[in-house]
Amino acid sequence: MVASRRDRASSKDSEPAVDAHRFEPADLEHYYRSMLLIRRFEERAGQLYGMGLIGGFCHLYIGQEAVVVGLQALAREGDSIITSYRDHGHMLATGMDPKGVMAELTGRIGGYSKGKGGSMHMFSREKRFFGGHGIVGAAVPLGTGLAFAHQYNEDGGICFCYFGDGATNQGQVYESFNMAALWKLPVVYVIENNRYGMGTSVERAAAAGDLSQRGAAYGIPGKGVNGMNVLEVIEGAAEAVDHVRGGNGPYLLDVKTYRYRGHSMSDPAKYRSKDEVSKMRSESDPIDQLKKRLLEDGVFDEAHLKDIDKQVKEIVGEAAEFAQNSPEPDPAELWTDILVDA
Repeated sequence: MVASRRDRASSKDSEPAVDAHRFEPADLEHYYRSMLLIRRFEERAGQLYGMGLIGGFCHLYIGQEAVVVGLQALAREGDSIITSYRDHGHMLATGMDPKGVMAELTGRIGGYSKGKGGSMHMFSREKRFFGGHGIVGAAVPLGTGLAFAHQYNEDGGICFCYFGDGATNQGQVYESFNMAALWKLPVVYVIENNRYGMGTSVERAAAAGDLSQRGAAYGIPGKGVNGMNVLEVIEGAAEAVDHVRGGNGPYLLDVKTYRYRGHSMSDPAKYRSKDEVSKMRSESDPIDQLKKRLLEDGVFDEAHLKDIDKQVKEIVGEAAEFAQNSPEPDPAELWTDILVDA
């Protein structure tokens, strides 16, 4: 199971969140293992979908692994995270059990939402992961609310709020920006800019293409980050995290990444060429880039990395087996988890 590196972040607000120029071998191995787990998990999820074991929508995170792994390297115990429907990678990066995640995807009782939420509606109060939301842009006002809770409770936490480039044109996003800036809420807004909102390129959908400046009207600082390199994500996002932890209000990151698969499993992705996808995979794959650096710098040898891949495949295999052996929820579960006594 992927373990969060929150404990490796500084506990003092005056210190930088991470020194991106001094990566310990254990950290580098963690980043590599985390991204590889997400990749292998999503590949298996795609297989199970093809077998009819996953129903409804299924949005894979393949290609974008460096984004959430890099941001989670800067997170601390007590921080919260919220995202949209392309969420399996975020769950794994926060340390949620792959068995529970896969069981939820397959609609089984052993899943995090007892098989009732599926791919797009999964939560973990323990890991402070608040979804997975199917409505485009919905994570932003909810994430802003989580940031308000951190501020109101004075718990020292911040919210990492993820959304896609397609959501940046939603009105609720800018209402949230206004409130967050007005009240200086502790939230890092992360645009996972994979260049396509469903099937429309960001160039065709977004005027004034620098999405990092979408918060400028509200005084929210922003910057672009290379989301295909996990170490550059950590280095580029550290400033944003330090800004927010320092009580200076929100920060907006335009993290440029790329998804290899279609928008969802039912999307043939005919709006882009095979050459474009192939070029991205061969030149910018986040896992291959880190693997190359680890080998060239002599941090690990090929045998060690192959062993990590073997271990990850075993974890994913066990998760798939657990999911398929877990029973479906009793129909009576339809009437549970609806109301709460308050």
